[in-house]
Amino acid sequence: MKRLPRSMSALLATMVSLAWFLSGCGPGPGAPAGGTASAPETPREYAVTGVVRRVEPERRSVVVKHEEIPGFMPAMTMPFDVKDAKELSGLKAGDRIAFRMLVTTNDGWIDTVRVVGSDTNTPAADASPVRLTSSVPLLEAGAALPDYTLTNELGKVIRLSDFQGKVLAFTFIFTRCPYPDFCPRMTDLFARAQKALADQADAPKNLKFLSISFDPQNDTPDLLRAYAERYAYDPGQWSLATGAWDQLEPLTGNFGLLFGRDVPPEKMEHNLRTVVVRPSGRIHAILPSNEWAVDDLIREIRAAAATAGDAPTPDRGR
Repeated sequence: MKRLPRSMSALLATMVSLAWFLSGCGPGPGAPAGGTASAPETPREYAVTGVVRRVEPERRSVVVKHEEIPGFMPAMTMPFDVKDAKELSGLKAGDRIAFRMLVTTNDGWIDTVRVVGSDTNTPAADASPVRLTSSVPLLEAGAALPDYTLTNELGKVIRLSDFQGKVLAFTFIFTRCPYPDFCPRMTDLFARAQKALADQADAPKNLKFLSISFDPQNDTPDLLRAYAERYAYDPGQWSLATGAWDQLEPLTGNFGLLFGRDVPPEKMEHNLRTVVVRPSGRIHAILPSNEWAVDDLIREIRAAAATAGDAPTPDRGR
């Protein structure tokens, strides 16, 4: 066998060594293609107490009227997910519980749930999934969306009737909401839907996104705009707005949320509703909770756009 020249042998050895070195520096199993795997995020932990309002085992969730979580969140009524359904075993409305809340950048859940007492002021009737402001109807798909007046992130007064003739997708948030499964997730889903549709040549052109804050004391136009910019929003397609309580209270009540100027924080019920409205002004779909994905929202938006020939609703007053 003919031997390689010494210079070529050295070059070949160098190439083999370089290939071995690069393979050792490449991404490991489960790492993203662009780099090495990042270490799992360590959750922040909070000790929480509250009273069970209702248990939703099919969702692995429990609705709790929780006390203030210092340094994180005010007192409120809201659902918490569990990783293990056994955490909910034996729980019932009225149980006073203590638990650990764990929070990462993109997720939140509770565990080590234990009953520490009972609340005799929690009647069985309070296990109802929706609490409404008085004389405000709960709206469903097919109903005409009432007209409300808001102020957007640019300081401009807008009305929901301004969106007639377009597909409108709106949800409810407040910018101080720290729990990743709630307002941050809703805003991220809107950001992803906006981007996905912008990349689709056949996407509906008559589309608007609207995020409605129910924290008017804090969420000024400047703050709403700064919040939106963190999510790379397109102001031509997506608005953020809030309004006076005489507008927000019935609007949130129409979709089963309970917020109001005279509602104490511990009685506020922060559930989630995302609504898609047809160009005619009628509600096309209501996506509850946070169990939907971007593709679900886009599918409803496209279906609503296909109804563009519907006659406009003649009266959108309240």
